[in-house]
Amino acid sequence: MKRDNVGLISLGCSKNQVDAERMLALLAEDGFAICADIARCDAVIVNTCGFIEDAKRESIEAIFEAASYKNGGRLRALAVTGCLAERYQAEIAAEIPEADVILGMGSIGEIAAALRKALAGERVVAFGPKSGLPLEGGRVLTTPSYFAYLKVAEGCDNRCAYCSIPAIRGPFRSRRIEDVVAEAEGLAAAGVTELNVVAQDTTRYGQDLYGRLMLPELLRRLCRIEGVHWVRLLYCYPDRTTDELIDVIAAEPKIVKYIDLPLQHISDSVLTRMNRRGDAALIRGLLEKLRARIPGVAIRTTFIAGLPGETEAEFSQLCDFVREQAFDRVGCFAYSVEEDTPAASMPGQIDEETKRRRADRIMELQMGIAAELAHARIGTATEVLCEGYDDEAQCWVGRSPADAPDIDTKVYFTSPRNLVAGDYVTVEITGSDGYDVVGEETEADA
Repeated sequence: MKRDNVGLISLGCSKNQVDAERMLALLAEDGFAICADIARCDAVIVNTCGFIEDAKRESIEAIFEAASYKNGGRLRALAVTGCLAERYQAEIAAEIPEADVILGMGSIGEIAAALRKALAGERVVAFGPKSGLPLEGGRVLTTPSYFAYLKVAEGCDNRCAYCSIPAIRGPFRSRRIEDVVAEAEGLAAAGVTELNVVAQDTTRYGQDLYGRLMLPELLRRLCRIEGVHWVRLLYCYPDRTTDELIDVIAAEPKIVKYIDLPLQHISDSVLTRMNRRGDAALIRGLLEKLRARIPGVAIRTTFIAGLPGETEAEFSQLCDFVREQAFDRVGCFAYSVEEDTPAASMPGQIDEETKRRRADRIMELQMGIAAELAHARIGTATEVLCEGYDDEAQCWVGRSPADAPDIDTKVYFTSPRNLVAGDYVTVEITGSDGYDVVGEETEADA
């Protein structure tokens, strides 16, 4: 019996990508054939992002591009899932008739049945309670075979003034530690050697279930899994980056000395308007502690420029802070007005040009800092996870412990061996090119 082909386009963050992988597993279990070529698909899912204006625009474009395959093609059913679908339920149902299936966060577990109905000619629109979003189940990995994202919780309770995530994804819900470890063991058995631990607030993990922060204990358990080589922490909040967590990162060899710590600003007045916990003193103290107790730690952070009411003096504070701290990795976003968030109705809204200019200024500063840091690595050696051969650069390419997948820099290197993606090698850094570094595999590994 011929199976229907289904394809999936997933946008936005790694947490959304894990949701997409769970949907693919449900579809495979139901008898669908997973297909990467949309032109050959009977059904396609666009798993959308709705976090900021640029992401919403990208999601809408992807929906209409996928819908175009209905015109004289094989495609018979288009599904829209993810954050945009949850956030704009009535609008998408009314304004995008091309969407045959529209599922909110709490209904994505019904994806297989919904697509079956759509292929039979029925339109399906479902928005179950957010708590219905499945935290467990199989996954069809869409990452390379050697790394995966390990989502340990869903939702968020932080209520930052600019952010719509709690309204979209609901309250924070941790997974049981036994379930997370079992999934990680399965991933390792399938060949995954790098686990990237994610949640909306990874450092909050366990507090809702166990009454205390359980990320340190979870990390210890993950580090005992045979086959796991690197464990990486993403989306950590400064007020919950505890001494215990720092000690675990420092002590466990498998945990890469890297932390993703979204700080958003350094001005106390801006942080207060953002409804962020902790002030400039806490942030500076934490950064000092991290660097003192985890030698060589790479710190990634993100900032928001142009929050309503941000003065030139407050923005100058942020610029000075970026220069002072010389972060290894920085992203800066121009504030995006998100309806139904407290910041959207704040006085002192800043024009788009000014917001963009400020965000660009932060990234210009960081570009110079990153180039200096990359140059300073010349003459040092680092472990590198090989990601394959780059035909354009005519050499191998990979990531060091200081480089998270998709968002950070690369290491370009030569090797006397014929490597495969997923190999770990030691590379001596011999040069730099902007953010990236170049080198050669040391003879010890050759």
